[in-house]
Amino acid sequence: MKLWGALAVIYAAVVVVIAITKPEKIWSMKKIKFFIKIMGEKGTEVFFYVWAVIFLVLGIWLFTR
Repeated sequence: MKLWGALAVIYAAVVVVIAITKPEKIWSMKKIKFFIKIMGEKGTEVFFYVWAVIFLVLGIWLFTR
């Protein structure tokens, strides 16, 4: 379980980096553009941060099991 926990924490960190830096290649994907269209730019960023927090909590929980 420790491996899955570590991977979840790393994934959460990657999601935060993507939300902060907004790399053009990722930010121009159809799925992300759809999110921006529905929720706006700030809403999409908030979604990314919430998603990262969920995976961070999951990773910590798995890591401590």
